[in-house]
Amino acid sequence: MVNAALLLRRPLLVSGRPGTGKSSLAYRISRELRLGRVLRWHITSRTTLQRGLYDYDAIGRVQDTAAARAARDGDPSEASDPAPLGIGEYIQLGPLGTALLPFAEPRVLLIDELDKSDLDLANDLLSIFEEGSFAIPELLRARRRHPVVRVLTSDPGGEAEVRDGTVTCHAFPLIVMTSNSEREFPPAFLRRCLLLDMPEPGQDDLADMLTAHFGEETARQWGGDLIARFLERSRERGGLSKDQLLNSLYLATSGGIGGQDGSLYEIVEAVWHRLNGSGPGTKF
Repeated sequence: MVNAALLLRRPLLVSGRPGTGKSSLAYRISRELRLGRVLRWHITSRTTLQRGLYDYDAIGRVQDTAAARAARDGDPSEASDPAPLGIGEYIQLGPLGTALLPFAEPRVLLIDELDKSDLDLANDLLSIFEEGSFAIPELLRARRRHPVVRVLTSDPGGEAEVRDGTVTCHAFPLIVMTSNSEREFPPAFLRRCLLLDMPEPGQDDLADMLTAHFGEETARQWGGDLIARFLERSRERGGLSKDQLLNSLYLATSGGIGGQDGSLYEIVEAVWHRLNGSGPGTKF
């Protein structure tokens, strides 16, 4: 599915329960393909498409211009009309806008928890996915005087050149969108995406995970019984997340709780609470 997303230049919509590793998939892809830092766009109910593309600090620009003019007016040796401040200093590309810059290799963009968004966001994303480009109106108006403007990006300390007010990708980014299946998306949006349902990890998968994090000896000593108890509680409580199992093994091997006895497992199971916030383990 990942290879198909790369070849077809289509976003990957990953669904599944919380804690099944949906977000981790983006980081795994970036690491294995050596595509650099993952750009992450966390979605809330107030998220808009423009915030993902870019942010323009118009108020900051007006205030800086006024301050510069006042400083020059107070110094007769300076010209009375200050030089205009560069507009690029007040534009910062968001995670989606940064991913659409003309990089030689595709960037990995994680759009996390898309199902928490406003109903219109999925439809707004369609044109961006189809075109692979977007315009910045503030730069379009100034393109005759400033055809090339240097702006900030979402990468720490990053800058990039925008030509003629438009950002167009060279290599379409690999977009991983996660969903907890809390809502349905429009058919047109789903048609544009590749759909991947993250499977529930089995006993062997969990054993491999514990070995990768804690080493073979620790996983062999604790993993068998701990995984069996975890899977049993997961069935009873409507599904638990993998990080809850990792936390419980860390508690078991930290040396600050005690031996491998009943009291230890009582404490370990305290982190195995229901993900919907109800049931055992949610009250002191």
